[in-house]
Amino acid sequence: MNERVMNVAKWSRNVSMSIVLGIFLAACGDDDSSFAPRDEDSSSSICEDCDETTSSSSSSSMDSIGSSSLQNDKSSSSSKEQGDGGSESAMTSSSAKSSSSEEKDESSSSEKVESSSSDKIASSSSEKSSSSSSAESSSSSVKSSSSVVSSSSKDVASSSSVNSSSSVTPQSSSSVPSSSGYVPYDHMADLGDAMRIKESDYKTFVDERNGRSYYYITINGKNKKGEAASVTVMAENLNIGKMVGITKDQANDTLIERYCYDRDTTNCDRYGGLYQWAEMMQLPSRCNTESCADLIQPNHQGICPDGWRLLTRDDFYVVLHADNNKHGIEDVRAIRFGGYNYSGYSLVGAGYVWDRSLSGINEGTYWYYPVEDAANPDTKAAADAADAHLDYLIESRASKLHGFSVRCTKLEE
Repeated sequence: MNERVMNVAKWSRNVSMSIVLGIFLAACGDDDSSFAPRDEDSSSSICEDCDETTSSSSSSSMDSIGSSSLQNDKSSSSSKEQGDGGSESAMTSSSAKSSSSEEKDESSSSEKVESSSSDKIASSSSEKSSSSSSAESSSSSVKSSSSVVSSSSKDVASSSSVNSSSSVTPQSSSSVPSSSGYVPYDHMADLGDAMRIKESDYKTFVDERNGRSYYYITINGKNKKGEAASVTVMAENLNIGKMVGITKDQANDTLIERYCYDRDTTNCDRYGGLYQWAEMMQLPSRCNTESCADLIQPNHQGICPDGWRLLTRDDFYVVLHADNNKHGIEDVRAIRFGGYNYSGYSLVGAGYVWDRSLSGINEGTYWYYPVEDAANPDTKAAADAADAHLDYLIESRASKLHGFSVRCTKLEE
């Protein structure tokens, strides 16, 4: 009898366990969150605990909005749902809940995320993914993707290819301030002598070709005949044209080219450009190696603005013999160039290009005249020079292929 009772009890226990197991399996059969996505699109991601409305609207948004801006919007939403002080696994789950479209983007481009993120991020996301899996039931692909987004926001924010749920947002290159912080040079610093020549003696005009403003001054003096004469000249060197390297000739006859000392445009701003003779004259570049005397005009304009012409030796004679002058060339040089500047001409130590080499910045300067050298018209032109340590003008003739400064004279009206 006891044996029959024991057998009945065993049978009852087995039936009860079968019923419980059947109920459990039936309940599990209704949850397909750990299986493949319902939709056949391989780019879709699993959204655990998402309602149907969220999934549908997120999918629609992904079609109409760029993934970058969508990620930012959804990341912000995720942060609000998460609240303050949530655990890392809660962050992962919340990130998964916040937006199926964000996960869709991350899942479909997992290789992209991995390539743009550092090994540290990959390692971190892997650890957090496995940690998260013990607390939440979600597919590993979703966890890996969302942990990269949520747990490494600072590292990812530094990369422009991934947006994070962190409030730190990547800066675009256009929003980064210029590293140079360059302020255009104030040419008034080189003008006048503080006694004889005042700021009010200078006027300005704008070169309409590039919008650059220049100071100019009228200097009264004597010409080569000893007669009273005046000349209106630029009080700073011309600066116009496209910068090219000093190892190249200024041979593009369709545009103005210039050299800048040390290949630095800030030097062109302060000291002016440096030009080969044919470029200054705006003659064909072949005129640097052959005579073009028949192309030189009276009041030759060259690269000067309209209403202006190239400085001649006769013009410079009047400057050198200005009424205020007492020290020759030193009265033509700016104070910063070792002069007195009594004339107001404000000659600066622009340096020069000589045989493809730079020399003399703040120490010397050369300038051409619109005349070929009588003895060697094919290859040389008339030029003068000044040195910060010499008290006399250096009269010269130089190769047309060097690079010198340019000044312009205002045409008489």
